[in-house]
Amino acid sequence: MKILVLNCGSSSIKYKLYDMDDKSVMAAGGIERIGLDNAFIKITLPNGEKKQIMHDVPEHTEGVKFIFQCLTDPEFGAIKDLKEINAVGHRVVHGGERFNKSVLLTDEVLKEVEACNDLAPLHNPANLKGIAAVNELMPGLPQVGVFDTAFHQTMPDYAYLYAIPYELYETYHVRRYGFHGTSHRYVSKRVCEILGVKPEEVKIVTCHVGNGGSLSAVKYGECIDTTMGLTPLEGLMMGTRAGDIDAGAVTYLEDHLNMTPAEMSNLLNKRSGVLGITGISSDMREITAADEQGNKRAHIALEMYNYRVKKYVGAYAAAMGGCDIIVFTAGVGENQWQLREAVCSDMEWMGVKLDKELNRKVRGTETVLSTPDSKVKVVCVPTDEELMIATDTMDLLK
Repeated sequence: MKILVLNCGSSSIKYKLYDMDDKSVMAAGGIERIGLDNAFIKITLPNGEKKQIMHDVPEHTEGVKFIFQCLTDPEFGAIKDLKEINAVGHRVVHGGERFNKSVLLTDEVLKEVEACNDLAPLHNPANLKGIAAVNELMPGLPQVGVFDTAFHQTMPDYAYLYAIPYELYETYHVRRYGFHGTSHRYVSKRVCEILGVKPEEVKIVTCHVGNGGSLSAVKYGECIDTTMGLTPLEGLMMGTRAGDIDAGAVTYLEDHLNMTPAEMSNLLNKRSGVLGITGISSDMREITAADEQGNKRAHIALEMYNYRVKKYVGAYAAAMGGCDIIVFTAGVGENQWQLREAVCSDMEWMGVKLDKELNRKVRGTETVLSTPDSKVKVVCVPTDEELMIATDTMDLLK
């Protein structure tokens, strides 16, 4: 069975084609700058080489059409005919309270997804454009929606509600939803396979730490809390997002800077976080290099960044009544040994013993980072959201 996975953003489309018989990646790539000048597609060839092709992509239908052309290209394509594709799985950012699992995308379901657009105005409309493009180009091909928010729908009400007038939740659905759910679900399941334990018997803190980041408390296979909220702004300090901030500080700044809500949203989402503190970059590699050269603001930013991850690890251990496993994943979690060491330092009271020498060698590989006598297992697990989407799609077809 061959499954195509699409992740459609406002100006980009990423794709992977899987042969689900052995879960191998047959093709992968992405289009950037949709609707802009100098649009292009990057293709990863089977030998690992990357090929870039300039192509005018005014909108998503043309983008999906061009991906289909590349998949069947005689020179670098992976299949001979589009009919070899059995289904398409889509990343859909926001499913609101309507979806707690992946679903086949029927007309009725698509209306429900569209009703969530106001909760993710930058993401959901783009996701829907990709779905519509496949419908237009290959009518009748089964499509599946896999929601970033679905894994977190098991949170209890006392964890997801905000302490604002209850009618605002009833009327406007203002509550914590969480994101990165497909990643948290994948790594919490995969780490149990690595350690040979059953998900329903362990308490796990999953740390998806990248340019955007979130933690989840996964107790006996179900998410009971996560750091992101109504939007991806809440929680950790991120590359350009502020994370947790006093709402009073937001209104104070709006008043003193004479800002509109849209301008404040831009400040908190795109001009804050690591970038805002350092004034250098949102890339943790650049910040780490600046810290090593003695840049004080880079040092402060790293301390803030690591501290917030550590604080939530402890909070979630308390919320679950203990912790058996800590998982690090995503760009920073998988590759920055400094973050992992900082988070796990002085955590012996909780049963965490990190093998520091081993930890410093690990970049992006499945590795148990804790010492053999550590009560809490610390593990690096590279995330694979696309494989999770492909697996859900295959399971629904079956």
